[in-house]
Amino acid sequence: MLGIRSLARVGAELRRDVRAAHERDPAARGVGTFEILATWPGVQALLVHRVSHGLQRRGVPVLPRVLAHTSRTLTGIEIHPAAVIGRGCFIDHGAGVVIGETARIGDDVTLYQGVTLGGTGFQIGKRHPTVGDRVTIGSGAKLLGPITVGDDAKVGANSVVITDVPRNSTVVGNPGHPVKIDGRKVEGPDADWIHLPDPIADAMSALGKRVAELEAQVRALGGSPAGADGQGEGAQVHELRPKHGRSPAGG
Repeated sequence: MLGIRSLARVGAELRRDVRAAHERDPAARGVGTFEILATWPGVQALLVHRVSHGLQRRGVPVLPRVLAHTSRTLTGIEIHPAAVIGRGCFIDHGAGVVIGETARIGDDVTLYQGVTLGGTGFQIGKRHPTVGDRVTIGSGAKLLGPITVGDDAKVGANSVVITDVPRNSTVVGNPGHPVKIDGRKVEGPDADWIHLPDPIADAMSALGKRVAELEAQVRALGGSPAGADGQGEGAQVHELRPKHGRSPAGG
């Protein structure tokens, strides 16, 4: 069973988890430690996991999975007892978060609701993602297979990532594409999800401009005009949202 040294380690990890909630959740500002322990499901799920993981490592049968199942029922967060989670992890809201058996999560990682660190296929061995330090993974993102997410990376909401993510990069889309924000690394613990670049929209916009240029060349050579009435302006792509300017989310 858990010894005094193991309990001390779990206590230290729990204190850091609570501190992470205070630092990264605006709703936790001014909230006491007891209230966070009693009402923050992400912190509760991590606490139960710290205990179940310790029991799993010591070969205790049945009980680790019972604890994990109970935690899932109460918090909506499913963490396999064998998963390795570093210090200072913060699961915000947490509903629907799934962390698989061979997943490894570094220090000071932030996960939002609906995140899946899942496996692919039925192979034996390492089959879940390895997440580096200070990584932020947005709501609904799916990271699948034995991929590696580098330190300080950001994964946009609802992205599907099936290949390795370079450190200090931001990934968006399905499948995930590495992009930059304003040509520089995103600062702070959370990415500005409102102004994330869209590589697919960028490609379509470039294609539309090229089509317009070709249509202008055809008209200059005496060919048919772009529009049916001869006055068309060529292909255009209108962006649905701005990429620059102040975020409506604040900050």
